[in-house]
Amino acid sequence: MSQGPSKPDVNVAEDFSADVSAEAVAAVYAEALLGAAEKTGDADKLVEEFDSLVKDVLDRFPKLEAVWGSALVSHDEKLSLIDRVLGKRASPTMLHFLKVVARHGRLDILRPIHRQIRTLYNQRRGLVTVRVTTATPISDDLAAHIVRSLRSLTGGEPVLERVVDPQVIGGIVLKVGDTVYDGSIANQLERLREQIIERSAHEIQSRRDRFRHSA
Repeated sequence: MSQGPSKPDVNVAEDFSADVSAEAVAAVYAEALLGAAEKTGDADKLVEEFDSLVKDVLDRFPKLEAVWGSALVSHDEKLSLIDRVLGKRASPTMLHFLKVVARHGRLDILRPIHRQIRTLYNQRRGLVTVRVTTATPISDDLAAHIVRSLRSLTGGEPVLERVVDPQVIGGIVLKVGDTVYDGSIANQLERLREQIIERSAHEIQSRRDRFRHSA
Protein backbone atom coordinates (compact mmCIF):
# COMPACT_ATOMS: atom_id res chain seq x y z
CA MET A 1 0.00 0.00 0.00
CA SER A 2 1.45 3.37 -0.97
CA GLN A 3 2.23 5.70 1.91
CA GLY A 4 2.03 8.79 -0.31
CA PRO A 5 4.69 11.39 -0.85
CA SER A 6 6.94 12.43 2.00
CA LYS A 7 6.62 15.85 3.57
CA PRO A 8 9.57 17.32 1.59
CA ASP A 9 8.12 15.90 -1.63
CA VAL A 10 4.77 17.52 -0.90
CA ASN A 11 6.46 20.86 -0.23
CA VAL A 12 8.40 20.67 -3.49
CA ALA A 13 5.25 19.76 -5.40
CA GLU A 14 3.36 22.65 -3.83
CA ASP A 15 6.18 25.10 -4.62
CA PHE A 16 6.37 23.83 -8.20
CA SER A 17 2.61 24.16 -8.66
CA ALA A 18 2.69 27.68 -7.25
CA ASP A 19 5.48 28.66 -9.67
CA VAL A 20 3.62 27.20 -12.64
CA SER A 21 0.41 28.94 -11.57
CA ALA A 22 2.19 32.29 -11.17
CA GLU A 23 3.77 32.05 -14.60
CA ALA A 24 0.45 31.04 -16.18
CA VAL A 25 -1.39 33.96 -14.58
CA ALA A 26 1.46 36.30 -15.49
CA ALA A 27 1.21 35.19 -19.13
CA VAL A 28 -2.47 36.20 -19.22
CA TYR A 29 -1.74 39.66 -17.81
CA ALA A 30 1.24 40.10 -20.16
CA GLU A 31 -0.79 39.16 -23.23
CA ALA A 32 -3.58 41.58 -22.29
CA LEU A 33 -1.24 44.50 -21.55
CA LEU A 34 0.94 44.02 -24.62
CA GLY A 35 -2.09 43.53 -26.85
CA ALA A 36 -3.63 46.79 -25.64
CA ALA A 37 -0.36 48.66 -26.13
CA GLU A 38 0.09 47.29 -29.65
CA LYS A 39 -3.36 48.52 -30.64
CA THR A 40 -2.39 52.07 -29.68
CA GLY A 41 1.13 51.83 -31.08
CA ASP A 42 2.71 52.20 -27.64
CA ALA A 43 4.22 48.73 -27.24
CA ASP A 44 7.85 49.87 -27.43
CA LYS A 45 7.37 52.57 -24.80
CA LEU A 46 5.34 50.31 -22.54
CA VAL A 47 7.93 47.52 -22.52
CA GLU A 48 10.69 50.03 -21.78
CA GLU A 49 8.57 51.46 -18.98
CA PHE A 50 8.06 48.00 -17.50
CA ASP A 51 11.83 47.43 -17.72
CA SER A 52 12.31 50.65 -15.77
CA LEU A 53 9.68 49.65 -13.20
CA VAL A 54 11.63 46.50 -12.40
CA LYS A 55 15.10 48.06 -12.51
CA ASP A 56 14.45 51.45 -10.94
CA VAL A 57 11.66 50.58 -8.50
CA LEU A 58 11.49 46.89 -7.59
CA ASP A 59 15.25 46.30 -7.61
CA ARG A 60 16.06 49.51 -5.74
CA PHE A 61 13.25 49.35 -3.19
CA PRO A 62 12.77 45.72 -2.11
CA LYS A 63 10.68 46.77 0.91
CA LEU A 64 8.16 48.41 -1.39
CA GLU A 65 8.01 45.27 -3.49
CA ALA A 66 7.45 43.23 -0.32
CA VAL A 67 4.58 45.50 0.74
CA TRP A 68 2.95 45.32 -2.70
CA GLY A 69 3.18 41.54 -2.64
CA SER A 70 2.02 41.12 0.96
CA ALA A 71 -1.38 39.59 1.64
CA LEU A 72 -1.42 41.50 4.94
CA VAL A 73 -1.64 44.89 3.23
CA SER A 74 -5.08 45.94 1.99
CA HIS A 75 -5.85 46.69 -1.65
CA ASP A 76 -6.67 50.29 -0.77
CA GLU A 77 -3.28 50.78 0.85
CA LYS A 78 -1.56 49.30 -2.19
CA LEU A 79 -3.53 51.55 -4.54
CA SER A 80 -2.54 54.55 -2.43
CA LEU A 81 1.12 53.50 -2.59
CA ILE A 82 0.95 53.15 -6.36
CA ASP A 83 -0.35 56.72 -6.65
CA ARG A 84 2.23 58.11 -4.23
CA VAL A 85 5.21 56.33 -5.75
CA LEU A 86 4.32 56.30 -9.45
CA GLY A 87 1.49 58.80 -9.88
CA LYS A 88 3.71 61.47 -11.46
CA ARG A 89 6.18 59.11 -13.13
CA ALA A 90 4.22 56.30 -14.77
CA SER A 91 2.09 56.52 -17.88
CA PRO A 92 -1.72 56.36 -17.53
CA THR A 93 -1.64 52.90 -19.14
CA MET A 94 0.88 51.54 -16.65
CA LEU A 95 -0.90 53.12 -13.68
CA HIS A 96 -4.21 51.64 -14.74
CA PHE A 97 -2.61 48.23 -15.28
CA LEU A 98 -0.93 48.20 -11.87
CA LYS A 99 -4.19 49.15 -10.17
CA VAL A 100 -6.06 46.37 -11.97
CA VAL A 101 -3.40 43.88 -10.86
CA ALA A 102 -3.58 45.28 -7.31
CA ARG A 103 -7.38 44.89 -7.15
CA HIS A 104 -6.96 41.24 -8.14
CA GLY A 105 -4.33 40.77 -5.42
CA ARG A 106 -1.52 39.87 -7.86
CA LEU A 107 1.10 42.56 -7.36
CA ASP A 108 3.25 39.71 -6.08
CA ILE A 109 3.81 38.51 -9.66
CA LEU A 110 5.02 41.74 -11.27
CA ARG A 111 8.38 40.18 -12.09
CA PRO A 112 6.84 37.11 -13.79
CA ILE A 113 4.54 39.45 -15.73
CA HIS A 114 7.59 41.44 -16.81
CA ARG A 115 9.40 38.27 -17.94
CA GLN A 116 6.36 37.13 -19.89
CA ILE A 117 5.78 40.48 -21.58
CA ARG A 118 9.45 40.71 -22.54
CA THR A 119 9.31 37.21 -24.03
CA LEU A 120 6.15 37.98 -26.02
CA TYR A 121 7.51 41.31 -27.21
CA ASN A 122 10.78 39.73 -28.37
CA GLN A 123 9.07 36.78 -30.08
CA ARG A 124 6.82 39.07 -32.13
CA ARG A 125 9.84 40.99 -33.35
CA GLY A 126 12.11 38.06 -34.17
CA LEU A 127 14.20 38.67 -31.07
CA VAL A 128 15.52 35.81 -28.92
CA THR A 129 16.16 36.34 -25.22
CA VAL A 130 19.46 34.82 -24.12
CA ARG A 131 20.33 34.72 -20.43
CA VAL A 132 24.09 35.02 -20.00
CA THR A 133 25.34 34.00 -16.54
CA THR A 134 28.95 34.75 -15.65
CA ALA A 135 31.02 34.95 -12.46
CA THR A 136 31.78 38.62 -13.05
CA PRO A 137 30.12 41.30 -15.21
CA ILE A 138 31.00 41.01 -18.89
CA SER A 139 32.13 43.93 -21.02
CA ASP A 140 30.02 45.42 -23.80
CA ASP A 141 32.60 44.17 -26.34
CA LEU A 142 32.26 40.60 -25.09
CA ALA A 143 28.46 40.93 -25.06
CA ALA A 144 28.54 42.07 -28.69
CA HIS A 145 30.77 39.11 -29.58
CA ILE A 146 28.32 36.71 -27.90
CA VAL A 147 25.43 38.23 -29.87
CA ARG A 148 27.29 37.76 -33.17
CA SER A 149 28.16 34.17 -32.27
CA LEU A 150 24.58 33.29 -31.33
CA ARG A 151 22.77 34.70 -34.37
CA SER A 152 23.10 31.49 -36.42
CA LEU A 153 22.37 29.30 -33.39
CA THR A 154 19.16 31.06 -32.36
CA GLY A 155 17.76 31.83 -35.80
CA GLY A 156 16.90 35.36 -34.67
CA GLU A 157 18.42 38.47 -33.16
CA PRO A 158 19.73 37.63 -29.68
CA VAL A 159 18.87 39.98 -26.81
CA LEU A 160 21.16 39.43 -23.86
CA GLU A 161 19.96 39.29 -20.27
CA ARG A 162 23.11 39.54 -18.18
CA VAL A 163 23.24 37.74 -14.82
CA VAL A 164 26.19 37.64 -12.41
CA ASP A 165 26.63 34.49 -10.33
CA PRO A 166 29.97 33.99 -8.49
CA GLN A 167 29.39 30.22 -8.45
CA VAL A 168 29.98 30.08 -12.20
CA ILE A 169 33.73 29.68 -11.78
CA GLY A 170 35.59 31.34 -14.60
CA GLY A 171 33.08 30.37 -17.22
CA ILE A 172 29.80 31.20 -18.87
CA VAL A 173 26.32 29.67 -18.94
CA LEU A 174 23.96 30.54 -21.78
CA LYS A 175 20.23 29.84 -21.59
CA VAL A 176 18.22 30.13 -24.79
CA GLY A 177 14.58 29.33 -24.08
CA ASP A 178 14.65 26.02 -22.22
CA THR A 179 18.08 25.03 -23.57
CA VAL A 180 21.17 25.58 -21.43
CA TYR A 181 24.63 25.75 -22.99
CA ASP A 182 27.04 25.37 -20.10
CA GLY A 183 30.73 26.15 -20.58
CA SER A 184 31.64 26.85 -16.97
CA ILE A 185 34.85 25.50 -15.49
CA ALA A 186 32.88 24.21 -12.53
CA ASN A 187 30.83 21.94 -14.75
CA GLN A 188 33.89 20.95 -16.77
CA LEU A 189 35.61 19.91 -13.53
CA GLU A 190 32.54 17.92 -12.50
CA ARG A 191 32.47 16.11 -15.85
CA LEU A 192 36.22 15.46 -15.55
CA ARG A 193 35.71 14.06 -12.04
CA GLU A 194 33.01 11.70 -13.33
CA GLN A 195 35.28 10.57 -16.16
CA ILE A 196 38.12 9.85 -13.71
CA ILE A 197 35.82 7.85 -11.44
CA GLU A 198 34.47 5.89 -14.40
CA ARG A 199 37.97 5.21 -15.72
CA SER A 200 39.22 4.15 -12.27
CA ALA A 201 36.29 1.75 -11.87
CA HIS A 202 37.02 0.29 -15.30
CA GLU A 203 40.72 -0.25 -14.42
CA ILE A 204 39.83 -1.90 -11.11
CA GLN A 205 37.45 -4.26 -12.88
CA SER A 206 40.10 -5.07 -15.50
CA ARG A 207 42.63 -5.95 -12.79
CA ARG A 208 40.08 -8.21 -11.10
CA ASP A 209 39.42 -9.98 -14.39
CA ARG A 210 43.15 -10.49 -15.01
CA PHE A 211 43.62 -11.82 -11.45
CA ARG A 212 40.78 -14.33 -11.91
CA HIS A 213 42.22 -15.58 -15.20
CA SER A 214 45.75 -15.94 -13.76
CA ALA A 215 44.58 -17.68 -10.58
